[in-house]
Amino acid sequence: MVKLKRIAVYVFLTAAALVSVFPIVWMVVSATNQSVEVTKGRLIPGAYAAENFSNLIQTIDLVPALINSMKVSISTTVLSLLIASLAGYGFEIYKSRAKNIVFNILLLSMMIPFASLMVPLYRMFGSISQTIPAIGIDTLTSAVLPTVTTAFLIFFFRQSTKMFPKELVEAGRIDGLSEIGVFFRIYVPTMKTTYAAAAIITFMASWNNYLWPLVVLQSPEKMTIPLLISNLGSSYSPDYGIIMMAIVIATFPTALVFFLMQKYFVAGMMGSVK
Repeated sequence: MVKLKRIAVYVFLTAAALVSVFPIVWMVVSATNQSVEVTKGRLIPGAYAAENFSNLIQTIDLVPALINSMKVSISTTVLSLLIASLAGYGFEIYKSRAKNIVFNILLLSMMIPFASLMVPLYRMFGSISQTIPAIGIDTLTSAVLPTVTTAFLIFFFRQSTKMFPKELVEAGRIDGLSEIGVFFRIYVPTMKTTYAAAAIITFMASWNNYLWPLVVLQSPEKMTIPLLISNLGSSYSPDYGIIMMAIVIATFPTALVFFLMQKYFVAGMMGSVK
């Protein structure tokens, strides 16, 4: 009976793994085939990978788009980790009667869909463009600022900080460290798994962000990689081989970040502190 249960579990896990991996395999295989073969659903690798890559380079400005996406994603990730961790640390470490009220209001903001904020955000950045063009419409900064940290990320850091040994804070204060010193020299190194998990979540969300950059980035040289891929698919006769090659290239950075930090990601999501 135990063996049958174990076999059933392994069969279920194998089927789930195949279902999860199939889209990735199909994407990679399609990148090596011609557009006609992709539409036919061919699952055998072809010999057109080099041709698709060459046509992709000639069709769009791939490198500038990747650089723009990297700038936006790295900037968003660094700022989000700094602000969210400071907020989560403050909500948990410092005692105040009003902090729970403020935190609950912050959580309520998660119920507001981002689409409903786009019009006021666009008008705000449009006004800023007249006084400070460097952070106004059609700048990478305008694509970063509205997505810097989220209520979820602050909540994530606060929940993880509950596992943080509060005795270390007191020890740091006794040793003469300032509050900023306690945060950067004790809290940050101790919570590295939480930072790793948050970095993966934020980087992937920023890299794949499409809606707000579509609204705020108007010049072709400012476009990020999701926008360029969308333009490839919206042509009159899209070449699916080229599109799949672009998607493979766009997926590589996020996959690399995840695989390099996956062990920290699991520990961080479980709330462990090392």
